[in-house]
Amino acid sequence: MIRTILRLPYDIGASLWVNRLLLWQFTIRNIRARHKGSYLGVVWMVLNPLLMMSLYSFVFGVIFNGRYDAASDETALDYALGIFLSLTIFQLIAEVMGVSTTIILGNANIVKRVVFPLEVLPVSQVGASIYHFLISICLVFIGIIVFGRELSWYSAALPILVLPVIMFSLGLGWFFSAIGVYVRDIGQLMQFLTLALMYCSAIFYPIDRVIVAGFYPVLKFNPLAHIVEQARRTVLWHEPLQMQPVIYIYLTAFATLLVGYFVFSRLKKGFADVL
Repeated sequence: MIRTILRLPYDIGASLWVNRLLLWQFTIRNIRARHKGSYLGVVWMVLNPLLMMSLYSFVFGVIFNGRYDAASDETALDYALGIFLSLTIFQLIAEVMGVSTTIILGNANIVKRVVFPLEVLPVSQVGASIYHFLISICLVFIGIIVFGRELSWYSAALPILVLPVIMFSLGLGWFFSAIGVYVRDIGQLMQFLTLALMYCSAIFYPIDRVIVAGFYPVLKFNPLAHIVEQARRTVLWHEPLQMQPVIYIYLTAFATLLVGYFVFSRLKKGFADVL
């Protein structure tokens, strides 16, 4: 058992490298399928994040007068950019979670009839989500440069925070796609779980406010909340990374990656029989 766990990082890396061309093809397929038949096509990749930012900024910024309280001269526009940045990071995981339970079910013909590296299917969905993330984060940077406080060298730390988000997405994608084959009802819960994760990830409020409210002992275990908070600190408020949260983020991300792959590799042998 211990030897199997120790081999998991090697197995993951070897599988992705060997199947890299197939992974690329399925990633492109997922990107194209998302906007197939749409009149505006890829334009929605720009419009959707802007519309979501506008909606949440109006509800939480105007109606509820929300602020991050990170600077004495913080404006409503700063708050809107903070929501935009936070949602962009969150959507990278949310997109994968939203479709994860149907990834294997939606490719039953491949599972039953073809000798195929099934672990590629959830990874290709993560690849498509990364593509959408890159478009949205470019819009975030443009908005900060044009309307915000400009960018500083601290923004270069953002990839350090994005990498564990990708690891979480891979682990959750493998886990839920495997579980979804055997427990179909979990797909009905995914929308609630995604929404609950969003409100527990400090997207619309500073994590310090949770500490004051007394909920921090529970929410402090949510690594996505720390990722979002650290991203705002570095990109928007020009502050350095805090190493203690970053270490916790990487440990939980790596554990999620290993557990997700382990569960998928153990359950995939019965996919064809169940489907």
